[in-house]
Amino acid sequence: MGITAIFKFIQLVWTWSFGQIIAIFNSNWQALPAWKILILAVVVLAVVYVLYRALFQLWAAAAQIFTAFIALLNVLVTVLPFILIAGVIAASGAWVIQNINL
Repeated sequence: MGITAIFKFIQLVWTWSFGQIIAIFNSNWQALPAWKILILAVVVLAVVYVLYRALFQLWAAAAQIFTAFIALLNVLVTVLPFILIAGVIAASGAWVIQNINL
């Protein structure tokens, strides 16, 4: 329940933020006085800068996720011979139990 609430909150923030960003880029630049165009330009530059910073953090997170995934694959491949040996032992034991009568 708590994790669902966190994801819903994150979705709400993302949806609201991107709605605001799209609204600022859809502004009618021609109908504004010069001082409002200047403020709009500063706001657009600030938004672009913040999104640029967010992109680099997302890129770093993606790199860490990829590194963790490679480590997971490495562990799975390293453990595979032990799993195979356990399977062979289990199959051998099952064959002995079913086929050998003393």
